[in-house]
Amino acid sequence: MQRTAALDDVIFGVDVQSGDVRGDAPSYALAVFDGESVERDVVSRRKLRRLIGDEEPAIVATDNMYELAADKDALVHFLRELPDGTRLVQVTGDEQPEPLSRVASRHGVPYGKDPMEEAEAAARLAAANVGYEVSAFTDTTRVKVSRGRSTGGGGGWSEDRFTRRIHGSVKKRARDVECELEAANLEYDRDVTEKYGGFSNAIFEVRAAPEDIPVSRERSGDTRTEIERERRDGIEFEPLAQRRDHVVVGVDPGTTTAIAVVGLDGEVLDVHSTRTADTAGVIEWIVERGRPIVVAADVTPMPETVEKLRRSFDAAGWTPDSDLPVDEKLHRTREQAYDNDHERDALAAALEASDDHEDQFERVAAKVPPRQEVGPVLARVVAGEESVESVLEDRREDDGEPAETTEHTPRELTAEEKRIKRLQDRVDRLESHVEDLRGTIDEKDETIAEYEDKLEAARSEQRAETRKRREVSRLERENDRLERELQSERDRVEDLEGKLERLKALWKLDHSNFAEVEETKEGLVPVKVVEKFTTGAIEDADDRFGLAEGDIILFRDATGAGRSTAERLAELEPRLVLRTGGLSDVSDEVLFEERVPVAPADSVTVQEVDELAVAREREVEAAIEEWREYSREREKARTAEMVDKLISEHRASDRGKS
Repeated sequence: MQRTAALDDVIFGVDVQSGDVRGDAPSYALAVFDGESVERDVVSRRKLRRLIGDEEPAIVATDNMYELAADKDALVHFLRELPDGTRLVQVTGDEQPEPLSRVASRHGVPYGKDPMEEAEAAARLAAANVGYEVSAFTDTTRVKVSRGRSTGGGGGWSEDRFTRRIHGSVKKRARDVECELEAANLEYDRDVTEKYGGFSNAIFEVRAAPEDIPVSRERSGDTRTEIERERRDGIEFEPLAQRRDHVVVGVDPGTTTAIAVVGLDGEVLDVHSTRTADTAGVIEWIVERGRPIVVAADVTPMPETVEKLRRSFDAAGWTPDSDLPVDEKLHRTREQAYDNDHERDALAAALEASDDHEDQFERVAAKVPPRQEVGPVLARVVAGEESVESVLEDRREDDGEPAETTEHTPRELTAEEKRIKRLQDRVDRLESHVEDLRGTIDEKDETIAEYEDKLEAARSEQRAETRKRREVSRLERENDRLERELQSERDRVEDLEGKLERLKALWKLDHSNFAEVEETKEGLVPVKVVEKFTTGAIEDADDRFGLAEGDIILFRDATGAGRSTAERLAELEPRLVLRTGGLSDVSDEVLFEERVPVAPADSVTVQEVDELAVAREREVEAAIEEWREYSREREKARTAEMVDKLISEHRASDRGKS
């Protein structure tokens, strides 16, 4: 049996202090138990959830799970919000809980009717492994990697590059998640949706709880990682401590030790064999599967190893009248599964012992009242050789029930005894009257509580009206804000219309002779203006209006650029770079090597309107052709310089040899 680590962790015991969980603002009695001391507080629902998120207790314990949620859907939502390592435990049972007072009394935990005392009792019971974990999720966790932002853009090459970058980032993040799952040796299924440039999303169905997965929820730039447990069809309950029923155990000792466990109904529960486990290991294996009533061997007398096991459990022993023959063991285990002869012998011993005690088990079970467990009674009758009646009598006394008495004929009472009886009757009547008065007090208390509920309802209605007025004020402020935004947008539209008119004027200015334009097929091309030849300025321009392959780029200040900035510009593959000022030697060499045409800004007529600029196509082509001519001349000069250098080196080498 695996004991929870609750005693080493913090446990929250919770009970409703006042209000209704279905109302607006219930308050909760909170008992924080760390295994030694208890801290008590009364908190609101919001503060309780915040404390659970901050402290991450091992267990949130309550006597009724629906004190934390109004209905099943709200309960599932509450469970989903719990930290990964926190469990909700109902200490009073599963679908049919018992009264908390009865559970606390059975386990020796202090109990009182005050909500704070009930919260403390729930925390202490959970620390003692009492109760059921409430679960709405399976052991499968869904990890989804998806786009962190929309791929919609302004169109053209910039939008394509933006979309490709996002899908590539999703694919890279999905591969990172897969590597982390592989490194943790977790089983998973992967489903990806491929899109332009990579993945639009990737879903991993991981067979593990969220706290066992080395991936965290995050949203970073282009990607988003979400983690969500797979929901069950309903609510399930898992006991904190697994129940161990009474069983019959068969043992075959030796170099290979085999153990078989059979239920009181004759059903085979488990069979195991080992060559390495010592007696302590065998005992631990048996304890995990039940509490032995009978320990059996297939030979007589009982081997010393089996006898030690029997004494350790204080169980009854069983051996056959003579060693069980192999054919009899084969026949008795013919319908059972086992891996070797040792397991067969242990299984045969357990089954034979169960058969031998079958009538006794049935007789005892018939005498045990329906609401009592048969196993504990059988253990004392079979192992302790007690009578069923004495065992049941002891259990009744332990439960506080009056012992049965034999019938007898009542004797005549004396005068003194009659007087005492009359006085006792008077006391009974007075006590009955006291009970009636207490009933009247209870009725008055209920009436007072009813009036208090009405008062609270009136206050709640008043608070609702106040919230309504606040909401109206908020909506009025929101309406004013939207009207201001509308006016701002109208002003912006007016500015854009003015720009459009200026662009039209610019077009007419450059194409005054439309017949010539039609005949020569000449026109204007856009120019993208960047303030400085720096990486920051290039990135800023790319973010504002996009830089793409084939663009004409004008630098107002081209001085000061280094190698990395020139390489960043060359990656864009511009059609022509217009510069104002001179280039550095490093940037000039990089652009020349990357075959990027460069021309002075004054070699092309550029006309600007606000952030827009245009140039004549024929001037652009002329500048590019001029650069090409310059490039050829520069290549020739470089080649000649290289030849001269080689000749010089060759002559120097010949002189050295001579």
